[in-house]
Amino acid sequence: MAREARRVDDDPHEIRGPGSTTVDQDETALHVEADESTPAAATTTPVPRPVGADGSAPGPPPLPDPAETAQALALCVAEILTGARDVDSIARWITDDVQRHLHQRAAAAARARSASPHRNRRPSIRVGSVVVSRPRDGVAEASVVVHTRSHARAVAIRLEERAGRWRATAIGML
Repeated sequence: MAREARRVDDDPHEIRGPGSTTVDQDETALHVEADESTPAAATTTPVPRPVGADGSAPGPPPLPDPAETAQALALCVAEILTGARDVDSIARWITDDVQRHLHQRAAAAARARSASPHRNRRPSIRVGSVVVSRPRDGVAEASVVVHTRSHARAVAIRLEERAGRWRATAIGML
């Protein structure tokens, strides 16, 4: 899969090979030779950029509903604390500080479960109500009720926009 870029100034016929194209003698161009294993997408054809209705480049796609993100994260946090899920499975949705905090809480919960006579029971978790407030643009704070077999718990989550998606910057479970 050898690809080689050469500048063609004088003789466009000087460069030949699989996937080659010719260039007019008056034209200076960047030429890429590709063998049969080079995917067609690797050619140098420019890709048009999308344009908005007013002629400008469109903005980033809108963020998903923070209530849905908070609901999914609250369920994941409950599963982490019951031992049904690993903290690293949600790492892309939480900050490093939240990840460290959840690792500590999960370790403490695992110790508590090991002392319990019901430690082999599969957790039954369902999400109840979700309340979201938007204190400012790019920030959402949510409280989510999570029901387990034994009781209901509240999960408080602060979501902030980071790189075009919601990330949890703080999570607390009562």
